[in-house]
Amino acid sequence: MPDPNDIYETHDVPTVINAVGNHTRVGGSLIRPAAREAMVKAADEFVEIADLQARAAEVIADVTGAEAGYVTSGAASGLALATAACIAGDDFGVMDRLPDTRGVPSEVLVPAAHRIEYGFAFRVPGATLRSVGLIDNHTGTEQLQPWELADAISADTAAVAYVDRPRNDLSLSTVVGVASSHDVPVIVDAAAELPPRSNLTKYVDQGATAVVFSGGKAVRGPQSTGIVAGREWLVRSVALQHLPVDTPAPFWDPPEELLSTESLPDGTPNHGLGRAMKVGKEELAGLIRALELYCDEDEAALVAGWHDRATRLATALSAVGGLAVTVTDDDRSDCRSPDGRRRTRSGRIDQCHATRSTAPGRATEGDRRRTTRRRGPDHPRPQVSPGRAGTGRGRTDP
Repeated sequence: MPDPNDIYETHDVPTVINAVGNHTRVGGSLIRPAAREAMVKAADEFVEIADLQARAAEVIADVTGAEAGYVTSGAASGLALATAACIAGDDFGVMDRLPDTRGVPSEVLVPAAHRIEYGFAFRVPGATLRSVGLIDNHTGTEQLQPWELADAISADTAAVAYVDRPRNDLSLSTVVGVASSHDVPVIVDAAAELPPRSNLTKYVDQGATAVVFSGGKAVRGPQSTGIVAGREWLVRSVALQHLPVDTPAPFWDPPEELLSTESLPDGTPNHGLGRAMKVGKEELAGLIRALELYCDEDEAALVAGWHDRATRLATALSAVGGLAVTVTDDDRSDCRSPDGRRRTRSGRIDQCHATRSTAPGRATEGDRRRTTRRRGPDHPRPQVSPGRAGTGRGRTDP
C-alpha cells in the first residue's frame, strides 16, 4: 500500500536524488518551510490580489533598492512582462494589441554572447531580438565595443537585454550608459544570479531599468514565481498588463503604492497578455516570506556548509572503484562566493565519471534517471551543488 503521507508515492511518481542543482525540471529548490506555511495560511482567506502585490512591491523595493517591484509567474514571465512594458508603456491601445507590435518600437538588442535559451521570453510580447557584436569561437568571450551598441540603436529599439556572464566584454554600467544616452531601457536577466545576496542591489545600483530574479532557486520561495525590480514606470506597466481588471472604470481603484492612475488614459485596460501568467495569493504570500528569510540568513555560514557537504560527498564517492572525483572552484555563474567573484560558491563536484570497463556496476536507465543527470552513456558526470540539491525530504531549516 502506498504511504498516504507521500504524495509522489500515492501517485506512483518516482522521486529523484537531485544532483543537478536547482533546475526547474526536477522541481527547482526545496521551498522554505516557513514560506510553505505562509502559503497554507493564505489559502484560507480571500484578498484583493492588487493589495497583496502592493505589499510584495514594498518588500522587493526595500531589499533591492529599486523604485518598485512586482511578482510574476516565474522569471521568464518577468522578462516577457518587462519587455511588454518597454514596448507599451502606459498606452492601453498598444497593450491591447500585443503581441502585434506593428507601428511601435519593438526591437530588443542583445549582445551576441548574451543569447541564451531563455531569449524566447523577450519575444512573447511580440519583440524581435537582434544580436550585437561577436563571440570569439576559441575563447567564447564577447567581442563588443560601446560604439557598436550605440550604432545598433535605432528608432525601432524598445530595450537592451543583458545577461550577467563571466566573459562579458561590456559591463552593465557601460551598457546602461550607452542605452540611457539614447533613452533606451535595459532589462537584466538575473534569474540564476543569487547568491550572492549583494546581487539583489547590484544591478539596480548600476542603473538597470528592470532586473528579473527567480523567486525559487536560492530564494527558495514558490518555484513558479519570479521577481521584477525596477523603475516605477516599468513596474506600473507590468501591473497594468498583469493584474485582473474585472471592475467597471468608475470603481477601479488599484492601490496607489502599486500604480498611480493619475497619468493614465480614461477607463481601464483590457486584460493583457499577462492574464495568461496568473499569480495566486498563495504564491504571493510564500514569495514574500521566502524573500524576507533569504535576506536574513547567514550567507557565509550557508556557503561554508555547502562546501563541507561537497567535500564529504567527494570523499565518499572517491572510495567507489572506477570513479574519479574532484572538487573544484570554477568560474561558473552558479559557483559564486559571497563577495560576488565567480569562484567558490558551494564547492562543486566538477568531475565524477566512470567507464563501462571500470565501473563496479551499471545502473539501469530507470535508476540513472532517478539519481543524476547523464552526460553520456560512457561518462555520466553528476554535478553536485549541495546547497541547491536535495532528495525532497528531510530539510527543516527556514
